[in-house]
Amino acid sequence: MPSRALITRLPLVLLLVSCSVFGGFEGRAHNVAASWQGSAADRAWRTGFVPLEVLNPQGWARVGRVPRWAARSAHNRIWRLATTLPAQTPPPAAVRWPDGSVSHVPLVPAAAEFAAFSSASHLIEDPCPPGECRPLVITGVTLGEVPLETSRGVVQVPAWRFAVEGVDQPFVRVAVDPSAVTERPRRAKGDVREVHAFDLVAGKPKALSVRYGFGACEDVTGVPVYETGQVVVVGVESTPTGDGACPAILKLGTAEVTLARPLGDRVVLDAGSGLPLPPGLDRPWD
Repeated sequence: MPSRALITRLPLVLLLVSCSVFGGFEGRAHNVAASWQGSAADRAWRTGFVPLEVLNPQGWARVGRVPRWAARSAHNRIWRLATTLPAQTPPPAAVRWPDGSVSHVPLVPAAAEFAAFSSASHLIEDPCPPGECRPLVITGVTLGEVPLETSRGVVQVPAWRFAVEGVDQPFVRVAVDPSAVTERPRRAKGDVREVHAFDLVAGKPKALSVRYGFGACEDVTGVPVYETGQVVVVGVESTPTGDGACPAILKLGTAEVTLARPLGDRVVLDAGSGLPLPPGLDRPWD
């Protein structure tokens, strides 16, 4: 019967140990690449509309600050209309991607968007203290644009800009119809990320800087790379250290890896989860 210490340590080892234990990195990376290439997720990532951030995190325009009462009132959905919002569906709008291509995306009417963000919510956990909220009065709306980070880069996307009485900046909602949006891929239950982020290295066209995770009781022995014409799969090789119980602490490290050729338009995949990684070492993911 295994010792208590081994039982305590085993789950972390199984989660974070290199996939070389389970048939080698090459085999795992080959499977990850084969599963991704040509998949619906691959097509959406390269040619679709896949946001990498919440479409409407706060609603207010991303400049300056709004008064405390306005932020609280919006959180508690205290809205009032002082105008008639357009109920008709606008024609599709053009989204211009960094590579020069253009997509035409369907939009939602301003009235429908207002109904969505102003309706009561059972999720409000911070009700307004007496006297700290007042109605947010909408006096008009225009169709503009806001920057949005997507799997294909930062683009300008259509957005409704609701003018609010007493607030210098508009309340903004992305106007793209949800039917045109593909949610970014999520890791399957039980899958563990090995590589968390990557970025290009200035002056080194064949190099990538990668941020990876490993256990508190592991030594990282390598950051292997597997390449095809469409993807680059990066993983972590490690060995367990010590004989006692190990705390479930994830540590992060950074390494530079060299590719056979420049990355180009290839997608970088994490060998552990099979997920694509957008560039940016400090990016939160998951």
